[in-house]
Amino acid sequence: MEKCELCDNDATVHEIDAQKNVKIHLCAECAIAQGYESMIPKNPPVTEMLTQFEAKKDMPKPTSRKATCDTCKTTFARFRKTGLVGCPDCYEIFAQKLDPLIVRSQGGANSHIGRVPTRSELVVDRQILRRQLVEELDRAVAAEQYERAAKLRDQLTDIATTGPGTAK
Repeated sequence: MEKCELCDNDATVHEIDAQKNVKIHLCAECAIAQGYESMIPKNPPVTEMLTQFEAKKDMPKPTSRKATCDTCKTTFARFRKTGLVGCPDCYEIFAQKLDPLIVRSQGGANSHIGRVPTRSELVVDRQILRRQLVEELDRAVAAEQYERAAKLRDQLTDIATTGPGTAK
């Protein structure tokens, strides 16, 4: 690399006049002082850009920043737009980006445990009782116990209309 003719800095402006057989090498500051500001390169030299490009090319690309899910082809950009992931694999593929969102939305937890509704016990009890009554009704009909079957049918109707507390 050439040195500036007026100081000891690296030259960035190089002018060669072949007719006059004149070569001028100036740094940016000296080029401005000498009236050559239009010749100061605004971008880094091509050799410097190529060196930087080569250095970046050899760096390994991160694998966890995949742009698209292999299973459902959902992109993270689509998730950001819709708020919906496409499949369970998306959670693994976009884990780095989703984890902070999940932690924030779950109040500090990184996984959703879920909630059990307060009335769910009643619903489960009603389903169990209904299933037992249906089985008993089938047995009563098979044994030709029609009066018992009628009572069981009435209990099933009561459960369906009013709830499990009124079964007789």
